[in-house]
Amino acid sequence: MIHDLQLRLTPEIAYTPQALKRTAATRIGVKAAEITGYRIIKRSIDARQRQVMVNLTIKVFVNEPVDMTPSYPKIDYPDVSDARQVIIVGAGPAGLFAALRLIELGLKPIVLERGKDVDSRRVDMANIARKGIVDGESNYCFGEGGAGAFSDGKLYTRSKKRGSVDKILAVFHAHGAPDDILIDAHPHIGTDKLPGVIRAMRERIIKSGGEVRFCTRATGIILKDNCVTGVTTADGLIFNGPVILATGHSARDIYHMLDDAGIALEPKGIAVGVRLEHPRHLIDCIQYHNPKGRGKYLPSAEYSMLTRVDDRAVYSFCMCPGGFIIPAASGPNQQVVNGMSPSNRSTRWSNSGMVVEVLPEDLTQYDSYGNLKVMKFQEDIEQAFYDESNHTQNAPAQRMLDFVNGQPSADLPETSYAPGIHTARIDKLLPPFIAQRLRRGFAEFGRKSRGFLTNEATLIGAETRTSSPVRIPRDPESLRHVELQGLYPCGEGAGYAGGIVSAAIDGERCADAAAEMLRTQYQS
Repeated sequence: MIHDLQLRLTPEIAYTPQALKRTAATRIGVKAAEITGYRIIKRSIDARQRQVMVNLTIKVFVNEPVDMTPSYPKIDYPDVSDARQVIIVGAGPAGLFAALRLIELGLKPIVLERGKDVDSRRVDMANIARKGIVDGESNYCFGEGGAGAFSDGKLYTRSKKRGSVDKILAVFHAHGAPDDILIDAHPHIGTDKLPGVIRAMRERIIKSGGEVRFCTRATGIILKDNCVTGVTTADGLIFNGPVILATGHSARDIYHMLDDAGIALEPKGIAVGVRLEHPRHLIDCIQYHNPKGRGKYLPSAEYSMLTRVDDRAVYSFCMCPGGFIIPAASGPNQQVVNGMSPSNRSTRWSNSGMVVEVLPEDLTQYDSYGNLKVMKFQEDIEQAFYDESNHTQNAPAQRMLDFVNGQPSADLPETSYAPGIHTARIDKLLPPFIAQRLRRGFAEFGRKSRGFLTNEATLIGAETRTSSPVRIPRDPESLRHVELQGLYPCGEGAGYAGGIVSAAIDGERCADAAAEMLRTQYQS
């Protein structure tokens, strides 16, 4: 017999197989020896009270074989070598999932990626950290897997109305992601495991007859009778077909190219601030209400902060428990940071973006830049944080309390940021309207979460790549560009996603839309 149970347990019982088995036996009313096994369906941690609890949904097998097969059906990827083709610009989550979905639909994806494959990117990422050398085509933002390839690999999203989150998780799992992503309420893969998953997805695309071309930068779109029929590349190649534009939030040259061509764009709000780094043990103590920290059974603690200051949101972004801060510049004279975590989230630090909402109407002094006004503002902050005297990625930093009190830091704590940090007045480098809101937001977070506002924490800047500063408008029904047939702006770079899963969902939706256009053309 199979029993479905909802359990609320202490961490020790929830994470100890024999204890969990005994608890399940008691709940069902059988002997523990009669339970042949169990499968965890869902798991979440509730740390709202002093006693942290773990909520579990489990399937218990009594006196019968254990079925550990995930419930999502296997996806069929046919051979599309001779099928009609669709061009995908960008091999981030949106582009890769668009490619896999096209194969499901019997179409051939041609993926053009300006950067290198995910393994070669590791070398270029290391050069940024060790030598301060930024390769403009292969960095944190550009290359196979996009910005998400070297991140915490967070797979939690609120974008459930737009598509199937379970389907996205199932695709990741089918390509090597761990079983836990199908179980945990806030799933993540980890920067150490995500590249292997991405590599497997690329191999699947190629095995099915699709193409993935690296170091192939799209430089123009081909127009015929107000319809996009393909793209041109920097090395003079032409690729014909409808175009899914999935270039990510940092492809500024693409925005310039579209704007110069008179193609409709819109300035879009972003969020700007810093990376805030605490000792991991301190965050564990705060979040789990225990001076000893997380103990033997609980994972490194997460947090989420949100308030409003002067009618703008101030909030934590991309929290990386047990992670480290990395350089995220994608070109020269930029100082940009981001965060990532390995799968075990085991470093001595925890960090998150701490950012302030910025809307286009806040930037009237940039109105002369038109649709690219928010992007120009973003660039100016990155250049203000860049140290031109040594041309490295050594980052400005300030202790948290010193920032709030408006005073310089005499020294800085040890950091996870490999290129190193130097004392600076972050409160002066940030625009005043951002610094003031961030200062008041930190004070509010300190009142809500005792111990969070501390000089043990460090602000490292700047955090600017939270989302795209430009939206490429599209029709909400057909998903094509509002003016052009055959162009499907997609994912974070188009302003329609905010993370790995939402970008992947949008990639699948754009693939469906492109397939429908081709089907309609074929029938007519």
